[in-house]
Parts: sequence; C-alpha cells; structure tokens
Amino acid sequence: ISEEQLQQDLEKYRQRAVEIGATDAKIITTDMVLVDERVRAKCIYPKCSFYGTNANCPPYAMDTELVKKVVSNYHYAIFTRMQVPSDEIAGPAARDRAVTIRARIKNHEIVSRIESEAFFDGYHLALGFAGGPCKSAFCPKEECSALIPGQGCRHPLRGRTAMEGVGMDAFTMAARVGWDVYPIGASITPEDVPHGNRLG
Repeated sequence: ISEEQLQQDLEKYRQRAVEIGATDAKIITTDMVLVDERVRAKCIYPKCSFYGTNANCPPYAMDTELVKKVVSNYHYAIFTRMQVPSDEIAGPAARDRAVTIRARIKNHEIVSRIESEAFFDGYHLALGFAGGPCKSAFCPKEECSALIPGQGCRHPLRGRTAMEGVGMDAFTMAARVGWDVYPIGASITPEDVPHGNRLG
C-alpha cells in the first residue's frame, strides 16, 4: 500500500473515531506509544480490584516486553480521547461504578470499531487497546469466561485490553499530544476537575 493511501486511511479512521463518539482523535507515530513497566506495576501495587479477574488485565494481559515488540512492528496509531463529564467520573455517584459504565462501554466500542474497520479495509493486523478493564464495562457481575478452560470471551468483538494494563503510559501520551489530563481518585469531587478522559 502506498504511503499516500495509508495517510488517507489513517485520516479516515481518525475522523471515524470522532463520528462514533470520540471527542478528539490524533494520528500518532508508534514511537509516541510509551510503554513503561511502572504503569503496569500500578495494577499490582496497590493491587487493583480487577487484577487477575479477566483475560485483558494483568497478570493475563500481554507483558510490557511483548507489547514493546508488538508496537515496534507498527508505524502509526490512532489515539482517541473521549471527554467524560466530571460528575460521571468523580464523586460518590461515580465511585459506585454504575454511572461510569456507559463511558467505559463507549470507549471500548470506539476502539473495537476502528480496529474492525481497519481489518476489513485490509489492515489485517490492526490492533486496538482501550482504557479501563473490560470486565467493568461488560461483565461486572460475572466471572470472565475467557479464564475458564475451553471457553472464550463473551464479548470478543467489543472488549479490548486496557492501555494501562499492558504498560502504556496513556497519561503522558495524552499530555504530549496537548490533551488536558486530571488525576481522579476516591477523594476527588466533580467540582475538583473540569472533566475526565477515556483514552484508547
């Protein structure tokens, strides 16, 4: 495929991401995909409640060395951002996780649809990573079927591994492309931050 065609297709996927729900999307080179073992370490210490509960989170997700090798075989990526209203990502209502599920599902949908469209356009090795555990979006009250011998994922065309679960430093990547990123934890209220982000 020519470089000109590739650039046209990348722009098409970038625009498509915005059409289906991203607030913004950027074409980046894969040297901008930062993989750092410390990011994955934060899944373990302090241990995330999703650690070990699904096939797309550590310890089952690809380790950082494999991710670095995989990313090195690509030249470009579509980096997506979905701004989420602060009251949907911070404060007591968000802490019960129910209100955040819509945004998580939408983020996974954006990533999986762009990956799928690229695949059917002939980019058969297209690969997508979302943000946040797929279990929290699709199977919050069910055991991950992909961890049961002889079974696969209930949502193989929707759920994607989280960028952070494989060590991608999505916060730094977002800051480097000019997006505002705010740390949101248990003590943060909607008034403390203008918005949250879901990245993919």
